[in-house]
Amino acid sequence: MARLFGTDGVRGEANTQLPPELAYKMGRAATIYFGEHSEGAPQILIGRDTRISGEMLEASLVAGICSAGGRAILAGVVPTPAVAYLARKLHAAAGIVISASHNPFQDNGIKFFGGNGYKLPDKVEDEIEQIVRDLESGKNFSRPTGEEVGRLEYRQNLLEDYISFVMNTTSERFDGMKIALDCANGAAYKAMPTVLERLGAELILLGDKPNGVNINDYCGSTHMENLRLAVLRNHADIGIAHDGDADRCLCIDERGDIIDGDHIMIICAKLMLKVGALPKKTVVSTVMSNIGFRQALTELGLSCEITAVGDRYVLENMLANNHRLGGEQSGHIIFSDYSTTGDGLITALQVLTAMKKFKAKASELNALMTTYPQVLLNVKVKNKEACKNSAAVKLAIAEGEAELGTTGRILVRPSGTEPLIRVMAEGPDKNQLNRICNKIAAEVEKVSG
Repeated sequence: MARLFGTDGVRGEANTQLPPELAYKMGRAATIYFGEHSEGAPQILIGRDTRISGEMLEASLVAGICSAGGRAILAGVVPTPAVAYLARKLHAAAGIVISASHNPFQDNGIKFFGGNGYKLPDKVEDEIEQIVRDLESGKNFSRPTGEEVGRLEYRQNLLEDYISFVMNTTSERFDGMKIALDCANGAAYKAMPTVLERLGAELILLGDKPNGVNINDYCGSTHMENLRLAVLRNHADIGIAHDGDADRCLCIDERGDIIDGDHIMIICAKLMLKVGALPKKTVVSTVMSNIGFRQALTELGLSCEITAVGDRYVLENMLANNHRLGGEQSGHIIFSDYSTTGDGLITALQVLTAMKKFKAKASELNALMTTYPQVLLNVKVKNKEACKNSAAVKLAIAEGEAELGTTGRILVRPSGTEPLIRVMAEGPDKNQLNRICNKIAAEVEKVSG
């Protein structure tokens, strides 16, 4: 039987692959598990993004929690990192996020944070999953009755608590700065405009009118065309884009060029180095970081540690080695001094703080790193493992690597959250990279049928 939890919780099309019945069992199973490790009724915090299916899944989770005697605390629409922060602040047993991040609106997901604000270890997810399987098989678990039945509590003030926390991660104000902000019609649509307005910025807002079906719809960090136009037309100092659950941040400089996660980490590393907040002079990134990223770190006198793709691997390295900064090219950046997970709002404030501290334009900071041409193809497949182990695919990769030699690299990997094989190549000649990637992608498609 396939594992219920993927690399980032349980995710799929809402009401089919992720039905309310499963959400109910997950809420009940989590409460049973945390009830065994808590004194009294476990308190579980729930936050969600703006998808139309969020309320349905929220109601099912609450029913499951209450049926097992837990206490459900509803924060409403809040960024994913807010749940991590608030779970710690409230001393909750766990936090649950209902979101499919950058996926289209018809998808949704359920992921857990522990009471310490960190994503659950695989071992705990496995134990919760086993309880879900036991519930599905009809195993009897005790059902509280009378006064022991769980309760639901709405907490409208929790978003304000998170906003105050985010604002306190910078000592700068942004009066006089004109900022284009795209909230992806997602979880940041209230929080981030509030943060920036209170810090004095003038805003041009995009993606701030969610209707349940327009999250990530040609907006946010996966579709930055409109943000780029807004920056250029309004002569903004910078553009900021979040994804649907606001754990990511990408930017557009005043010239209209993208500032991706690699560039953001370079900018923040330079800032942290200046203020003495990078004692080990090391940044953690994944194998997806551009070749130019490592070169830029070297020029700053910094080193880099490389992990597998996924923020959990970045975080594991940071915790094991006491590093303060890490992240992904996608804009999922972790500042361990502030948060236990990637936080798009904090990331944006650090970039703005760097602009103030160095009295620099966004383009000047963006130029700290030179990006080598990179081609990334996403190939939809039925069986990721078959493609990964195919001799024909391996041969196409080897031929591409031989052609690039030491001037570039190739990375082919399965997506952790979608039925895709990602084919990526870097090097000095984009036409060459396109040809190599297309050849590998063609072999992947043959294997997948």
